[in-house]
Amino acid sequence: MKLSATNAENSFKYGWLMSRIWPYVKPYWFRITLGFLIAIPLGLLDGVTAFALKPYLDYVVGGKVFEFSLMNHNYSISCLQMSIILPVGVVLFAALQGILRYLNGYLSTWTSQRITNDVKFDLFDRLIHMHPQFFDENSSGIIISRYMNDPATASNGIIDQIKTITTSLFGALGLIAVMLYSSWQLAIIGIIVLCAAFVPIALIRKKIKSASNKNMVIGGNITTNINETYAGNKVMAAYELQDRQNKYFQEQTWQSFNVNMSLYKRAGWMSPIMYIIASFGIATVLGVGTYLITSNYMTAGSFASFVTSLLLLYKPIKTLGNTLTNIQTIFVAMGRVFELFDIEPEIKDSPNARTLNGLNNSIKFENVNFEYVPEHPVLKNLSLTVQKNESLAIVGNSGGGKSTLVNLIPRFYDIQSGSIKIDDVDIREFTISSLRKNISMVFQDNFLYSGTIKENIMMGNPNATEYELQKAIESAHLQDMIKELPDGLDTMLGERGMTLSGGQRQRVAIARAMLRNAPIVILDEATSALDNESEAIVQKAMDNLMINRTVFIIAHRLSTIKNANRIAVINEGELVELGTHDELMQIEHGHYKALYEMQFKHQEDTCLSV
Repeated sequence: MKLSATNAENSFKYGWLMSRIWPYVKPYWFRITLGFLIAIPLGLLDGVTAFALKPYLDYVVGGKVFEFSLMNHNYSISCLQMSIILPVGVVLFAALQGILRYLNGYLSTWTSQRITNDVKFDLFDRLIHMHPQFFDENSSGIIISRYMNDPATASNGIIDQIKTITTSLFGALGLIAVMLYSSWQLAIIGIIVLCAAFVPIALIRKKIKSASNKNMVIGGNITTNINETYAGNKVMAAYELQDRQNKYFQEQTWQSFNVNMSLYKRAGWMSPIMYIIASFGIATVLGVGTYLITSNYMTAGSFASFVTSLLLLYKPIKTLGNTLTNIQTIFVAMGRVFELFDIEPEIKDSPNARTLNGLNNSIKFENVNFEYVPEHPVLKNLSLTVQKNESLAIVGNSGGGKSTLVNLIPRFYDIQSGSIKIDDVDIREFTISSLRKNISMVFQDNFLYSGTIKENIMMGNPNATEYELQKAIESAHLQDMIKELPDGLDTMLGERGMTLSGGQRQRVAIARAMLRNAPIVILDEATSALDNESEAIVQKAMDNLMINRTVFIIAHRLSTIKNANRIAVINEGELVELGTHDELMQIEHGHYKALYEMQFKHQEDTCLSV
C-alpha cells in the first residue's frame, strides 16, 4: 500500500476518531480529568480584573462607602480600604491563576507525552512487522513522516487543544457573566458578536485537510531527499550531483510554501473578519452604553467593567478560533494515524500455524509463480527440489529472478500461485517467526546496526554462550581483526557499520549467521562487491558456514559455483537448466555454457595462470 495515496477520509468523523483514541486516553483518565477541572477555574479567573473595575470606579474613584449585610450584621468598607483590598485581591487571584496554569500545563504535558509514546509504540510495532514489499513501495521520508510525525501531531496536541478550549470557553463564560452582571442589554450584543465570530471556522476545515495531506507528502519527500543525500554522499560527490539534490530540495520546499500560502489565502481572512466583527460589536456597545449611562440605567463603573470584559473576551474567542483550526489539523493527522493501524500486513501467520523445527528431508518449489507488479511475472511455473544438506548454486541473467527466488523462502514476499514446501509442508502453514529462525542469510550489502561488534554478532542468537560466540568468530575468521581493535568486541560501529571495510562487514554478518546455527543458509551475492583478497577470506568464512547445511548460493565466483552439489540456471524467471558443472557444460548451446564462456572462463584462466 502506498502511504502517500492515503487521504485521511475519516478526518471529520469525530465520534469515530474519539472512539479510536479512547483506548490510549483511558489509562490516564484521572490526570486528564484533573487537568480539565483545573482548566475551569483557570478560565473563570480571567474575569476577575474586569469584575474588580466596577467597585473600583464606583467606590474608590467615586469616593463612596461600600455597605453590605452578612448574617444579620451590617458592614461598611471605606473608599481608602477598598483602594487597598481590590489591588491586593487582584494580585492574589493572579497568583492563584499562575499556580493553576502551571499545574494544568504539567498535567497536560505529562498525559500528552504518555499518550504519544503509547501510540508510537504500537505504530512502530506494526511497522517492524510489515513485509519488505511495503518498504519497497514507500519512501523512507513518507514512512518517517507517517509513523513518527503524525502520531506526535495527533496525540500530543489533542489533550492540549481540548484543555485550551476548556480554559478559553470558561474564560469566555466568566467574562460573559461579568457582562450580564454589568448590563444584560449590552451582553446580548456581545453574545451576538461571539456567535458571529465562529462562522468562518466551519468554512475552512476541508481546506485544512487538503493542505495537511499535501504537506505530509511533500514533507516525506523532503525527508527522503535528505536521507538519500546522506546515504549516497559518495555517489553525489563522485558524480557531482549536488546541484541535482539542491534543485529537488528547493522544488519540494517551494511546493510546501505554495501549499501553505494557498491555505493562508483561504484561511488568513478569518482574523481580519473577526476583527471587523469585534469592531462592530464594540462600536455598538459604545453607542448603546452611552445612552444607558446618560439615562441612568447603568453606572460608569458598570460600563467600564463591561467594556473591559468585552475587550478581554476577544482573547479567549480568538484563542478558541485558532484552537478549533488547530484541532482540524490534529484530526486530519489522527485520521492518517488510524489509517496506519488499519493497514494489515499482507504476509502474516495463517490460522493454526505450526512451528517449524528444523529441516529433515527437502525444500520443494512446485509451480511457483511470482510478480511484484501485476501482469509482470518475475518467476514463471518454477519447480525445483533441494535435498537436506545439499548446496545449490543459482546463476542466470541479471534481473532473471535469482534473488527473488531465495527471498521467497523466508516469506519476505508471498507467491501468487504454486507452493514452497519444507518437508512436504507449505511454508505458509508455519509461523513466520519459526520459519525465519531456521534460515540464516548473508546479503551482498549486509546491514550492521549502530552498536558494538559483539551486539551485531549476538543478533544471530541473543542467548548464545561465550563459547558459541568465540566459535562463530573463529569460523568467520574475525579473530585477527578483533585483536587489532583497541576495544576488541566492544568496538562501537558507526551507522550501518561504515567504520569497517566491506570484507570485515561481511565476516561480521557471517559470524551472525553462524551463531544462528540455522539448518538453511542463503548466500545472496555475498562476495560480489569485494576485492580479491577480501573475497578469499570471506569465502573461507562462507565455506565454514555451509558445512552440514542446506545452502542456496547466488554467486559470481566460479569456485563457489563449481563446488556446489548442483547448479540451477534461471533465465527470465524460468528454470532452464539444472545439474552439476560438468553436466551443464555438456549441453550444446546451453545457457550455463554460454554464461560460463562470457562470465566465468576468465576466472578459471586467471587461476590456471597463477
